[in-house]
This record gives sequence, C-alpha cells and structure tokens, in this order.
Amino acid sequence: MRCVSYNIHRAIGADGREDAARIAAVLREMNADVVALQEVGHRPGTRDDLLAKLARATGTQAHAGKTFEDERGHYGNAVLTRLPASAVHRHAIGVDGREPRGALELQLERGGRRIQLVATHLGLGARERRTQVRRLQPLCSSGEADVRILLGDFNEWWPWGRPLRWLDDSLGRSAHRATFPARLPLLALDRAWVAPRALLRDVHVHRSALARQASDHLPLVIDLAL
Repeated sequence: MRCVSYNIHRAIGADGREDAARIAAVLREMNADVVALQEVGHRPGTRDDLLAKLARATGTQAHAGKTFEDERGHYGNAVLTRLPASAVHRHAIGVDGREPRGALELQLERGGRRIQLVATHLGLGARERRTQVRRLQPLCSSGEADVRILLGDFNEWWPWGRPLRWLDDSLGRSAHRATFPARLPLLALDRAWVAPRALLRDVHVHRSALARQASDHLPLVIDLAL
C-alpha cells in the first residue's frame, strides 16, 4: 500500500502558474493508493473544481477537509483514495487568532485490516503547533484500528522540537525526508507516522523534474506491507 503526503500550494508552481494538470501528472507518476493533500484551493460544484479534477485524473475518490472559505473558494486539506472509506470525520484543531487548521480522519480497510488515516497541516507558530499536536494525540489513538497512519505538513523546522517528540512518543518514530523547498530540499516539513512501524517498508521523496516545478514542496512517499 502506497501513501503520499503532498502540499500542492494551491497548484501554483515554481513558475507562478496555477496548473491542475501538472499536479495531476505528478500524482500519476507516484501511483499511490492514498494521497493526503495540503493547501488545496477548490470550488465545489464548478467546472474549475481542482479537487474534482485531481480525483478524475487519478481514478480516486476525493474527500475534502475544508478549513476556511474565501473569495477563491474552499481551502484546506483533502484525501484522494482508491480504498473505500467506511467513515470520514473532519476535526477542527485551530488556535484562536491564527489561520484555521483541521485534521481529516478516514476509516479505511485493506487486506482485512482496519486502517485509521489522519491527514493534517499544522500552523506556522511554535506554540500553535504544540496546542495542535496535543489535540491530535487523543484523536490518533481513538477507535478500533489495526493500523494507524498520521501524515501531512507539520511545519516543524526543528527535528528535536517538542511536537515531534510528543508524536514519536505516541506513535513511534516518524518517517521523513527533506521535502522543502522543492528545488533544493533542506527541511523535513512533511512527515508520516505508522503504527505498527514494522509495516513501513520504504520512505522516499518523489523528485521528478515535474514535481520540482509543480509546487514548493516535494511529495513524501511511504510504502507499507499490508
């Protein structure tokens, strides 16, 4: 089972152009079963709906996790999946006075295993992220699941920061590689936690020429043995 975390930056690439087809092409290159997207701007029900375009281009089901709405439409997280979702929950984890943030939780099944997948995008402030992680921790241990996956853009520059250490304590060591900025990745802002971690078979960054142009982040890819 292949999972991806990808901050698509509203589909605006290094050349300043918004190009949904370019993001879709990068997604097809990876051929993932589940993709957690961040910074998704879309207009539901219109011919210009970015999320619907990406779902059609990849043959997946789209689940939106809107965190706010403005003159450009809906904005926030999303998950594209080839696996049927038995339940979808949207959780607000934002902090007053900061940009609204959320976590999108899906209950999936693969090979007879129940999978809890949580996709999120944390804030830019250190104190803000600490509060958000404290809200994520009980969520990532709730319900019955054989496999738990937490992934997204955690905006944590410091690998020894408390939010990452807290999540490591809850879910085991994260899977990460440098994904930002896309042209010369130096920071591991995008991360994934898998429990049990023994299921994790590979973690890598998708570094195609198209991916380096399509967004300011590169996609983080994790392969699981289910």
